[in-house]
Amino acid sequence: VQLQASGGGLVQPGGSLRLSCAASGFRLGAYAIGWFRQSPGKEREWVSCNTIRARNTFYSDSVKGRFTVFTDNFKNTVYLQMNSLKPEDTAVYYCAADDSSVTGCRNTPAGYGYWGQGTQVTVSS
Repeated sequence: VQLQASGGGLVQPGGSLRLSCAASGFRLGAYAIGWFRQSPGKEREWVSCNTIRARNTFYSDSVKGRFTVFTDNFKNTVYLQMNSLKPEDTAVYYCAADDSSVTGCRNTPAGYGYWGQGTQVTVSS
């Protein structure tokens, strides 16, 4: 089971970025998928999660209405579309997979057994 995150970069405030998380070794729909971010000196923060088969998607209050998660089952890839970016969105973003959540998805890092390597997002003028 592997996750490969990509798509980070430098963007101005108000701009957009799309992160990708490509899965290998398993079908995305079989696992709950979470997105987290971490800034220097801070704990890893939950951003969003999909339940199994992406039946439901949940977002943290800090990104609700600005970020959207969607899945391309053919490419076995999940995306985090980030709009109206703010400087406080600057962080390393991670995708993670949880094979033990059957009906819901976790908003804490614990329980996610598989992690991508992280991709840096910097929002600055």
